[in-house]
Amino acid sequence: MAEEIEQPAAFAFDAASEAEIARIIAKYPPGRQASAVIPVLYVAQAQMRRSSGSAWVPRAAMDAVAARLGMPPIRVYEVATFYLMFNTRPIGRHHLQVCTTTPCWLRGSDEVVAACREATGIRHWGETSADGMFTMTEVECLGACVNAPILQVDDDYYEDMDAERTRALLAALRRGERPPAGSMAGRQGSAPEGGPTTLLTPAQPGGAE
Repeated sequence: MAEEIEQPAAFAFDAASEAEIARIIAKYPPGRQASAVIPVLYVAQAQMRRSSGSAWVPRAAMDAVAARLGMPPIRVYEVATFYLMFNTRPIGRHHLQVCTTTPCWLRGSDEVVAACREATGIRHWGETSADGMFTMTEVECLGACVNAPILQVDDDYYEDMDAERTRALLAALRRGERPPAGSMAGRQGSAPEGGPTTLLTPAQPGGAE
């Protein structure tokens, strides 16, 4: 039997969320505001992170989204439960999303998984650490295969990970630090390890070579 989640009795958008929702809805034609359901769910999840420290979308928040967009609640539930980026139960302060799809696996995602479990005490996917700092989820391809393996922390991609880099990242997060996202091997974007091999001369002002 699935664990029963304690749901808040009510949810109301705060002033910051209302301002963001107004900006989002303005992108859509009149009568088409339901098209904004995904970004407005993001707004609700971000508000829960601000207010509780846990980025998730309780049922009351889904109902608030439905009311704000003039759509049946069931349609919001369908979206929130379909997409992995929406959490329908409380999570830790940091969401560790480990890609184990083939490119990441070939490049050592098993090391990343093992290091995450060692550093957090988490044993099973979807589990939250005893101190409430981390929740660990297995995810499908994150679309950054060239810099595999990838560990997504909240909304940030940490690339070219291995066991040592994973342990260092989690230690920094525990200290309240947020290392810059991107390649942990020092790559320039998705250039080869060791640096670019083409287009080595910087462009000159005015397009001159």
